[in-house]
Amino acid sequence: MSGDGTGSWRRVGGEGRRFLRGRLRTLRTLALWSLLESAHTFLGGYAVARALDDGFLAARPATGLAWLAVAGAGALLGGLALRGVFGGLADLVEPLRDGLVRRAVRQALERAVADPARAGRDGAVSRLAQQTEMARDSFAGLVLVARSFVFTAAGALAGLAALAPVLLLFVLPPLLLGTAGFLLTLRPVARVQRKALDTDEALAARTGELAAGLRDVVACGGGARAGAGLRELIAGQERLTHLLARWTALRTLALGVAGRLPVVALLLGAPWLLGHGLSAGALAAALTYLVQSLLPALDALMGALGSSGTRLVVVLDRFCPPQPSPAAGTPEPEPGAAGAASPLRAGGGRAAELRRVRFAYGAHAQPVLDGLDLDLSEGEHLAVVGPSGIGKSTLMALLAGLLPPGGGSVLLAGAPARRPGPARGPDPRRTLLPQQAYVFTGSVRENLTHLCPGPVPGARLEQAVAALGADGLVERLGGPDAPVDPAALSQGERQQLALAAAYLSPAPLLLLDEATCHLDPAAEERAERALAGRPGTLVVVAHRISSAARADRVLVLDGSRAVVGTHADLPARSALYRELVGVWDARV
Repeated sequence: MSGDGTGSWRRVGGEGRRFLRGRLRTLRTLALWSLLESAHTFLGGYAVARALDDGFLAARPATGLAWLAVAGAGALLGGLALRGVFGGLADLVEPLRDGLVRRAVRQALERAVADPARAGRDGAVSRLAQQTEMARDSFAGLVLVARSFVFTAAGALAGLAALAPVLLLFVLPPLLLGTAGFLLTLRPVARVQRKALDTDEALAARTGELAAGLRDVVACGGGARAGAGLRELIAGQERLTHLLARWTALRTLALGVAGRLPVVALLLGAPWLLGHGLSAGALAAALTYLVQSLLPALDALMGALGSSGTRLVVVLDRFCPPQPSPAAGTPEPEPGAAGAASPLRAGGGRAAELRRVRFAYGAHAQPVLDGLDLDLSEGEHLAVVGPSGIGKSTLMALLAGLLPPGGGSVLLAGAPARRPGPARGPDPRRTLLPQQAYVFTGSVRENLTHLCPGPVPGARLEQAVAALGADGLVERLGGPDAPVDPAALSQGERQQLALAAAYLSPAPLLLLDEATCHLDPAAEERAERALAGRPGTLVVVAHRISSAARADRVLVLDGSRAVVGTHADLPARSALYRELVGVWDARV
């Protein structure tokens, strides 16, 4: 986002012109209906002049009444015009909303893939729900009001010129001066509103982060420090509100110049005009044009530009981010190029290494993991067990690089699990499946292959679906190209699709954080055996004894120390594991 807002206006303006060029037929329809509104405005003033000069002031009341009837017919034309305008407006507004919804979903998916840790906390829901509707309503109001002003002004100015061209000398200068002053405020106000929207999203994100860790914040006595950031954001919003109020005062002054000064000028110049041949009917008609047509249309236009217009630019700017220019000399590797994938499985046969890892949710909080050492070999199947809240999901997040260790190191294939700097796309070294399976609106094929860097052959897709036991589900949904409605799927069905996507993923490290908890034991066993058989290393947070028994090794987390061994030898070495096995056996 450019600092002075020029880039934002250009981006939004370019997008707007492309959108309107694709709907010229709808614009022509709106213009044709709006010509009736110009006729209504013209007749509304001209008929008053004729009714007075040729009718009532000339002692011919019948003629005056006839001209008033003409003005009434013009009002009927205006009503007919509005009916046609609203019909054409829907053809212009709804495609804009649909396009913004698609863009919001695409941007949210791109951000989630690039930085899963911030998924759902980057304003995507606000863009999809609130901001798309805000853009739709603002665009509709702006089109309706701007169209009305243009054709109303055309009818009014044509009527003034038809009555006496000299009237334009009293009306146009203050009208143009005030309008120009108002337009000069548009960009500064848009900048303020953009900053206010940024602050609002930052405040919502910060509040969500604090709510998620509120227990630890209170337990560690960090309320004052955590609240300091919120107070700063709230103070920023207050400053922006005061600044917006000052710009609003300037807009009100411009509106007074454009909307009220022409009437004052016309009244002050009335003696001179009447002395130089202007009829009383023409003067009354000129005031009618100003008070009943031009000035209300101007008020509505300035109000719409000042609120809906700047708000529309600000909101659309959220959907039109600047395109980054690629750095010179750093082309991205082609899929399948030499060296693009081979380092992922390097590292002396070790898929992952944890050395004296310590992690706590807060500087003064009790460590969840403390001094953990662990080696994961390539092709190994590890199960992680322990009571609820002991740190199993934290371990998976550390392996996935979503959390930085407070002490020690976490390496994947010999490199730090958490990549330095801002995330640039998903980490190809690992795939993490949480308990809540990620399924999105799209085709079955898209849901199964979204973790793959390129196209997946149909035979490979069918083999993966069959291996995971999801072929019945895919057939019931209508095949690979059938649409998926996430809301219509059960939790278990979502997990089946997510597991099949993980099976197809080329990542050498696969992390399942209770990703099979909604499957029955038979389906869970089939899925785990299939995933363990794919090339790479599998780490599973187990919630059934059978899952631990299938693993090559089991990691037991008990808060004070971690024990690693096989399912056969751990009961003799870990009291906690004996207890967990007993609980699992009792459930069976």
